[in-house]
Amino acid sequence: MKQKQFQAVVWKEGRHFVSQCLNFDISSFGTTKKKALENLSEAVELYLEQSKKPSPSKISQTSVETFTLSYA
Repeated sequence: MKQKQFQAVVWKEGRHFVSQCLNFDISSFGTTKKKALENLSEAVELYLEQSKKPSPSKISQTSVETFTLSYA
């Protein structure tokens, strides 16, 4: 069985943790960080099973940036 690593970002939102795969536009959540990542892993696995030719985005370096937005 082949293995492939993907990158995800996880943050807390209220009482839940949200996890988002950076290689695909897929996210999930859970009551703990670990559960959020487990749920995300399952969601990505289901996506890959249903997709004919998935093409993940390759991410070489990541950083978290903050920006300011002015709006009315």
